[in-house]
Amino acid sequence: MRRILLKLSGEALAGDKHMGFDEETVRKVALQVKQLVDDGYEIGIVTGGGNFWRGRSSENIDRTKADQIGMLATIMNCIYVSEIFRSVGMQTNVLTPFECGSFTKLFSKDRANKYFAKGMVVFFAGGTGHPYFSTDTGVVLRAVEVDADVILLAKSIDGVYDADPAKVPTAKKYDEVSIDEVIAKNLQVVDMTASILARDNKMPMWVFGLNEENSIVNTVKGEFKGTKVTV
Repeated sequence: MRRILLKLSGEALAGDKHMGFDEETVRKVALQVKQLVDDGYEIGIVTGGGNFWRGRSSENIDRTKADQIGMLATIMNCIYVSEIFRSVGMQTNVLTPFECGSFTKLFSKDRANKYFAKGMVVFFAGGTGHPYFSTDTGVVLRAVEVDADVILLAKSIDGVYDADPAKVPTAKKYDEVSIDEVIAKNLQVVDMTASILARDNKMPMWVFGLNEENSIVNTVKGEFKGTKVTV
């Protein structure tokens, strides 16, 4: 395993505040990623936008416009997180599927590979660039495009359960589950479009809790406590 695509949920970035950013949480993530980069891993990052925007819950905004706002939320997150990464000594670049002036650079596989070769952390912002596709689909799409070895899904929950553990105290946590079972039981690791894309392209996903101590490094180094979604 050399090239990793790390998905950070917006809610996890917000920490206990549940909105915006918790800088100490983001800095802890940055220090872990720096350790991995220093060890020779190539790291791509996708962030959700849920700490700023949940447009699908509104009945008063057109879905296309709501999704566009959500894409912009992920760009704000990536720019912020990339700056925290830079503050601890990493080089970064933010790529988007549409032009954002001088804020970001336009995504291409060649450009991403060039940045990886230079030891940069590459942020993939703006989802797929199209409405009706979630950040989940964006992360799997980018992972497949740049030939990542695995997707790490760092969430506010510590793995995949057969029910919502916040609502069902007896919910069972999976140590390992196949993508076919995820799809059949609608376990919502990622949305259905992203699940099928991962299955068809044999892209494994590991789900774990971001806020556990040193969880990103532990996951990569073999001390994994979450759920492996196999293909």
